[in-house]
Amino acid sequence: MSASFKDLRVWQEAMRFTVEIYRATALFPRHELYGLSNQLRRAAVSIPSNIAEGKGHRSDREFGTFLHHSRGSLLEVQTQLMIAKELQYISGEEAQRMLASADAIGKSLNSLINSLREKAA
Repeated sequence: MSASFKDLRVWQEAMRFTVEIYRATALFPRHELYGLSNQLRRAAVSIPSNIAEGKGHRSDREFGTFLHHSRGSLLEVQTQLMIAKELQYISGEEAQRMLASADAIGKSLNSLINSLREKAA
């Protein structure tokens, strides 16, 4: 039997990252509650959620599709973090730290996607 999604290091990293995003957006201006703050949170939640959902599918091909969705959400979060930095909702230092976490998750996702691809070949 294959491991649970909770055993995947990339899922664990994405969960920690999502919590970080929630904490950071809690400090955004009140007028952003339904704007950038909400979008960042939704995209961040989508990262570990897609990993988990994909892991629950029967085939590696389907899992790979969900990993691609997760990676797309990660890129969305990175873009939104850059916007938040430009708007000075987060400091440059905080943005760099969070973008570095995002890069690490992206590398983990790419590794997992590539390993599924090699397994299928």
